[in-house]
Amino acid sequence: MSENKKSLDSRPTYTDLAKLDAHVIAPEEYEDLPEWTDEMFAEGDEYIGGKLIRRGRPRSLAPKEAINIRLSADVLERFRATGQGWQTRIDTALKQWLVEHG
Repeated sequence: MSENKKSLDSRPTYTDLAKLDAHVIAPEEYEDLPEWTDEMFAEGDEYIGGKLIRRGRPRSLAPKEAINIRLSADVLERFRATGQGWQTRIDTALKQWLVEHG
C-alpha cells in the first residue's frame, strides 16, 4: 500500500465501540427494521469464500469480437436510423449473406 493512502483501520473512529458492542437489541427495536422482500434479496451481492459472484447476463459461449470496419455512409446511416441494436442488425445481415452465398 502506498504511503499516501491510509487503510480503513487507521482512520479515527468517533464511535464508542465498546458501548456499541455491549448493546443488546431489544425486541421493540426490531420494529424499526423493514421486513426483507424477495426484491431486496435479489438486489443483494452474493459472495462465496469472500469472492463476489458475478450477476447479470452470463458470458456468451460465442462472444463477439470488437473490430474496426469501414462502411459506406448511406449503409451506416440506414442501420443507425433503425435505433438501438443497429450493430447487431448489421451482424445478422452479414450472417444471412453468408448463409445465402455459402
